[in-house]
This record gives sequence, structure tokens and C-alpha cells, in this order.
Amino acid sequence: MTKRIGVHLGTAGGASNCVERAREMGANTFQFFSSSPRMWRAPQVDPKQAERMRALRVKFDVGPIVIHTSYLVNVCSQTAEVREKSVACFRGEMHILIENTAGSECSLGGSFDQVAELVALLQAHAPVGVCLDTCHTHVAGYDIVSEGGYEQTMAEVGATVGFEAVRVWHCNDAKALRGSKLDRHQHIGQGMIGVESFRRLLNDPRFAHAAFIAETPVDEDGNEESNVRVLKSLITAPPNKAARVRK
Repeated sequence: MTKRIGVHLGTAGGASNCVERAREMGANTFQFFSSSPRMWRAPQVDPKQAERMRALRVKFDVGPIVIHTSYLVNVCSQTAEVREKSVACFRGEMHILIENTAGSECSLGGSFDQVAELVALLQAHAPVGVCLDTCHTHVAGYDIVSEGGYEQTMAEVGATVGFEAVRVWHCNDAKALRGSKLDRHQHIGQGMIGVESFRRLLNDPRFAHAAFIAETPVDEDGNEESNVRVLKSLITAPPNKAARVRK
């Protein structure tokens, strides 16, 4: 199975351009916003862009595509108008992955059991799965840095949301300490999580089916490609099954 490594991309010039940009930087999956993340009303999908994206994805074997919903969605808002608009926006993107959060005050999803409960409640109404974010996991208090901590954390993932339900990992290093609740992303290997933690995750057979997508900062040109390159460099090649054992 081909490992799926990608990055969040902008849609300048049309969403279908993301496929070509992903390929140019060595990625074979990507994430983008279906509309402005700070506007309620989504634009109509351009049929020509949709068809071009489908054709390019097949041509270059790029997928899956991950769409990040609007930052405005808050179905727990105390304001009726915000709740109504949040529900409408949420329904507009039905194939939903529930992402864990950094666990800051008044947020939901900072623990794996909260994510599992949300998925269980929503599955009767929408085909939901799970997206886990390395930075969110770290700053929420889970240890994914030490080898023993990583195994304990993954045991909790398996016991709550389940490994198969995790369809996407957002691969982000963290600027803040474990347990700080501060959601501050950093380039891969340059933060508090460290490169070896990502090596361990990328080669974990329990997530062989998942896509790994960076949401790292874009401080200068080339940052997106650089983070994709680092992630790809951490993948350990599987043993050659065709190799013959000498007697």
C-alpha cells in the first residue's frame, strides 16, 4: 500500500490546481478549504473545476482529498443564529471526520473518549470517522514523544476511537509544551514533538490505511514542500517480499 503524504493547500486559481501543486511538491494527497474558512456561505462548485480535479487525480494518483470545514462552525453556540448556520454548514460537508482538539477551555474533543462519543452519536446520521492531530494530541496532554508514552497513547486510541476509524493524521510539530492546551503548529522536527515521533507514527502498521497531512506554518516559499519532504524521508521501506532466502 502506497503511503499517503500531503499538505494543506490554498485554492488560488481554482481548486483543481491543488492536484498539480501537490504532485509538484512530491505529495500524493492534500487538504483544502471548500470555501473561505471565515465565511458562512460557500460558493457554488464549478463543474469544470470538479471535472478537471477528477481527471488530474486519476492521472497522477492523488488522493484522498480532505476538506477542512469552516472555523465558524459551533453547534454548541448559545446564539440561535450561530447554531442554525453551523448546522447548515456542517450538513454541507457530509462526509465528516471528527478531529481531536487541543483541549482548551470550553472546547469539545480534547480527549479521545470525547471524540469517540461524538462519532458514536453522529454515525446514525452521517458517515463519520476520525482525524487526529499530532499537535493537538501533544498539547492536550498525551505523550507521543517517548517510546513508552507513544504506546500508551496509541493503546488509548485503540480502546476509544479505534485504529480503523482514524482516516487522517494531521502531522504538525508543536511550539508549546505537552499539556499546555496551546494549539501552535511548528514545522516537522522543529518543535516539542520532534522528528523521531513522526518516524514512529508514519511507520506504525496500525495506521497503514491513513493519510498523513501537514498543516504546518507557511513562513516563506518552499515551506509546504519542505515539510512534505521531511515526512516522506521518515518512511521506512518495507522488506522486499520477493527476496529469496539463501540456504
